[in-house]
Amino acid sequence: MTRPNILIFMTDQQQAQVIASEHPCRTPNAVRLASEGIIFRQTFTTMTHCCPSRASFMTGLYPSRHGIYNNVSNTAAFGRGLRHGVGTFSEKLRAAGYDLFFSGKWHVSAEENPADRGWEELMVVAGKDAQMGLTIPEWRAMPREEPQTERRRGELIRPGWGPYRLYGISDTPGEHTRDAKVVNRAVDKLHELSGSDKPWCLYVGVTGPHDPFVIPEEYAKLYDPADIPLPPNYGDSLADKPGVYRRMRRVWDQLAPEEVQEATAHYWGYCTMVDDLFGKVLSALEASGQADDTLVVFLSDHGESGGAHGLYLKGISPYEETYRLPCIARWPKGIAEPGRVVDELVSIMDWAPTFVELAGAEALNECNGVSLAGWFQNERLPHWRDAVYSQCNGVEVFYTQRMVRTERYKFVYHPTDVDELYDLSVDPYELKNMADAPEYASVKKELYLKMWQEAAQAGDIIFNKYATVATADWGPALAIGTDEDRVRSTEHD
Repeated sequence: MTRPNILIFMTDQQQAQVIASEHPCRTPNAVRLASEGIIFRQTFTTMTHCCPSRASFMTGLYPSRHGIYNNVSNTAAFGRGLRHGVGTFSEKLRAAGYDLFFSGKWHVSAEENPADRGWEELMVVAGKDAQMGLTIPEWRAMPREEPQTERRRGELIRPGWGPYRLYGISDTPGEHTRDAKVVNRAVDKLHELSGSDKPWCLYVGVTGPHDPFVIPEEYAKLYDPADIPLPPNYGDSLADKPGVYRRMRRVWDQLAPEEVQEATAHYWGYCTMVDDLFGKVLSALEASGQADDTLVVFLSDHGESGGAHGLYLKGISPYEETYRLPCIARWPKGIAEPGRVVDELVSIMDWAPTFVELAGAEALNECNGVSLAGWFQNERLPHWRDAVYSQCNGVEVFYTQRMVRTERYKFVYHPTDVDELYDLSVDPYELKNMADAPEYASVKKELYLKMWQEAAQAGDIIFNKYATVATADWGPALAIGTDEDRVRSTEHD
């Protein structure tokens, strides 16, 4: 099979469900792409934060392997660059003769830019010199004004932090936004690539629909908030869940239900705006005459809570709204039976080995992902994974959490609080925590052991046995120890 060109369109903080054909949010270009290719409906990220998830996409590795655990662009970063010796799919494609072009959001490393990993830079957003958050001298320079007492719609009052605006109308016309500029650079490059006899890979990374949902009026007015229902799990009291979620929710409880509806209307408007930009890229690809020979991948780095469980944004909330990703692939000459839906569990790490295989490039030195190429031919892959995993060590505030998600269950290990277990077959909105339910004890133990097995293979950092931190109900020796270790541990179970 001829090596395809590869066009990657990555959004930022987009929920998986908004691209479904039956969803009220209008994303006609994503829907059309799915009808002409494959939608991987159960795709998950390794951590719901930009930097670790994007690093996993580029490397095919867990955070414990690539070394990016949280935001690289501030002083709370665990690591500011990829671990020594870690490679990316772009380097392998470059060595295999591909031309590579990068336009948009990077946010993988504070030590390197895309050019350091083989890309020709068209426009870089959140590059290595980006700085997010204020330094202590900057805080000290801020005036000590009395806290704001009157709250505007869509805004949070945060004494000592300053107000936070979740949604609103921007004064910048849509064609002048930064994302529009990112797309225009990519479109110009596609025109230049018309008739190219070399395979190429073009990465287009927009920042939308990342918070705040402040967008041009034409998109802000697309959806009537009165027609938008509250999320089915908006009323979750969080009483049976870790206390940190209740603390997080207190921030958002300032918003009235009508504002939650308005926030959703703005978020959907943002998603439609991003879809329009995606449509421009697809039109340019078709005009270049290379659409049939090009694998187009549309996905996001992570999702958005969007009012689910009363929460917004992303980070340590392990729910489907943030961990499940929109993910579509189209390749007219390489995907059999287009219009299919794949419901097997897919990781964001799977794309790096997929690109390498399709490009006929040298394999990655190390990889936790598995190539998706077999699904393109509608092959039934007999030994496909039965679970996906996450590695969360917090964001700008550190917090340890691990997730195991199978087709039916989701288990979340919290070393410092109560565990979570959801039976998604009867509780798809993750409202009832069954972690302490006797009838689910065997399920919980099985998922604990799966977690330890995967954590060991990934070189995870959660194995310290000191009494104040070894709080898991079942420890790693039951899963990865010698037979003698397992017997000894079981005797005390």
